[in-house]
Amino acid sequence: MERIYMDYSATTPLRKEVLEAMMPYMTTEFGNPSSIHWFGRNAKKAMEDARARIATAIGAAEPGEVIFTSGGSEADNLAIWGVMEAYGKKHLITSAVEHHAVLDTARILEKEGYDLTVLPVDEYGMVDPEAVRKAIRPDTGLVTVMYGNNEIGTVEPVGEIASVCREKGVFFHTDAVQAVGHIPVNVKALGVDLMSFAAHKFYGPKGIGGLYVRKGIRLEPQITGGAQERKRRAGTENVAYIVGMAKALELAVAELPEEIKHLSTLRDRLIKGLMERIPEIRLNGHPTKRLPGNVNISYRYVEGESLLLHLDINGIAASSGSACTSGSLEPSHVLMAIGLSHEIAHGSVRMSLGKYNTEADIDKVLEVFPGIVAKLREMSPLYKKTSCARKEICDESGNCSVNG
Repeated sequence: MERIYMDYSATTPLRKEVLEAMMPYMTTEFGNPSSIHWFGRNAKKAMEDARARIATAIGAAEPGEVIFTSGGSEADNLAIWGVMEAYGKKHLITSAVEHHAVLDTARILEKEGYDLTVLPVDEYGMVDPEAVRKAIRPDTGLVTVMYGNNEIGTVEPVGEIASVCREKGVFFHTDAVQAVGHIPVNVKALGVDLMSFAAHKFYGPKGIGGLYVRKGIRLEPQITGGAQERKRRAGTENVAYIVGMAKALELAVAELPEEIKHLSTLRDRLIKGLMERIPEIRLNGHPTKRLPGNVNISYRYVEGESLLLHLDINGIAASSGSACTSGSLEPSHVLMAIGLSHEIAHGSVRMSLGKYNTEADIDKVLEVFPGIVAKLREMSPLYKKTSCARKEICDESGNCSVNG
């Protein structure tokens, strides 16, 4: 059976060109970049070359503004803890739709005695820059709002938020893990102070990421025990993966216009096809200001997990939201934040498209998915209860104002 992968927001396959770039540093060029001998110097040169290429790709002023981490989650943690501890301010601002790497970290800070403001979002998951302005206080140390939402695909107005923060003299961090390599990202143009990214979201290796930190911003290191990364992140650098990340990002940026066009076309065709073929569904996230490959839809009267299992049986890999929370029985905090009920949120499926998806993949989903939804709805007592002639006036619990 042919298998179709539509979970690119969770992770992407490693590109052949990236693996080829990494291989020497996993075999013959194995030196520790902190060593002063020939092997170490070669590794150091490769690492610093990669740092410079990454800095160029994201629009950083100089290579030293890029810190290598183990991935996006560590980058988020380093940004939040690092700034808050370095500057001693006690108020942090974030949004209700952030990745758990940000939200959970913020909650821990709150338990440690920091004040936390979690900004609400509108029905599309958008943060209002004016709400950020109103929330900023004299003791605000950092505002952190993601660039592209990992679940519903909404692209936040980070440039406007960064401008507000700059005006107020407050540092701004954005989790751009889903954005870098998928939409144009230039830290200088955006005006952000810190930005997280991860290689495995743009066809690089897992276990490597980075944090852009504008020159002059202090960070309290969260991993100590060495002078690596200018004493901001101790530990021997993963040279092979760093080289792979640089190669993957260069390729992604070079192919960006073509990739955006390809994915947006597939995305819009999939959304339109599902909307036409399946009744009582809703698109989650902003209809136009969304990541090129993101399709997140809620299907009434069915469980998302059941939908995913049936899709998998048909050879289609999708997800119910963030891969980092797939083991949770709680509904998505993102879907709850945009106003969905528990029932509707539990019936949501995210299909995230990538460079290897085709028109044929979309055709396959449109062929099998409506039948899957119909089959599961027929098994649902809630669906049967609301399937009356006057269904349009029944509420989400199946209570009909005519028939009771």
